[in-house]
Amino acid sequence: MKSIALFLLFANAIMLSCHSQGNNKPASEMTAVANNFLQTLSTKQKSKTQFQFDEEERWNWHFIPRDRKGIALKELNDVQRKAVMDLLHTALSDTGFQKTNAIIGLEDILRSVEGRPQNDGYRDYGKYYISIFGNPSNSIWGWRFEGHHISLNFSSKDNHLVSATPGFFGANPAVVLSGPEKGKQVLKDETELGFELLHSLDVKQKEKAIINTQAPADIITGASRKAMINDPQGVLYSELNGEQQKVFIKLLSLYIHRYTRLFAMDMMNEITSAGLDNLRFAWAGAQQPGLGNPHYYRIQGPTIIIEYDNTQNNANHIHTVVRDLKNDFGGDELLEHYKTSKH
Repeated sequence: MKSIALFLLFANAIMLSCHSQGNNKPASEMTAVANNFLQTLSTKQKSKTQFQFDEEERWNWHFIPRDRKGIALKELNDVQRKAVMDLLHTALSDTGFQKTNAIIGLEDILRSVEGRPQNDGYRDYGKYYISIFGNPSNSIWGWRFEGHHISLNFSSKDNHLVSATPGFFGANPAVVLSGPEKGKQVLKDETELGFELLHSLDVKQKEKAIINTQAPADIITGASRKAMINDPQGVLYSELNGEQQKVFIKLLSLYIHRYTRLFAMDMMNEITSAGLDNLRFAWAGAQQPGLGNPHYYRIQGPTIIIEYDNTQNNANHIHTVVRDLKNDFGGDELLEHYKTSKH
């Protein structure tokens, strides 16, 4: 109980300091903003945007450049695009919202890096799509915002945000190497805190934490509907000293607090209820940062998997994901409730 209390105190301190700019908006505001967005759409636009809550499309998520269902930002006018951004901001902390916009901005940099023409459609920051599943005026509904290196999936019941996962952020390039934005790192904290925790470990702790000298080619859970990594590996939270536990919690909190404060606290409570001592930190690949040093880490517990992978493009291309093992896409209970309730 003492460790749980310390965890909550520390997590709360992180919210008030590192994430003091995070919003505290209730899910009822999300519902209102979603309805406002839908009201800006034409009938034809609505037909592209809305799906039934239990359609298979809701689980058709990915983080690569590809054709998607839903309506793209480039198909919307300024008022409609602002409504989409307003909706995103009801679900994300200010930090999460800023990272989302920064990742979208990397498409322009990536187009230049790859030598593509300005009118190229492959690297197009207008190709981020919003889909709404169900009717926000009903008790159960959800939505997704997705494009290259972003997939944010939300499920709501009775004006309560039930799930905000799968939640994917990526960055290519991880570090901008040239041009006006040279040195920019959208996911800098995710990288630096991971290495900080690794480098804090002693020899015996590293023997448990380092599960492979080679990093996997990508996040292991991929774009699966249900996330799971069998046979959890790594060093346990209980095997860390007090200072190391603080770094561990700071890293965990970084990912959880991509979301609005109220939902982040729900996730924190779920993690603590399952037991902090059941959390593990695992590492694979290079133990020093830099180009040409592919590396990977994850945090895994009974209710959560967080993965970070930087292996592609000479280890200058990051993928990160948060998966709630009970509540991805709202969980099975929410789906069953939807099927048996009136709409």
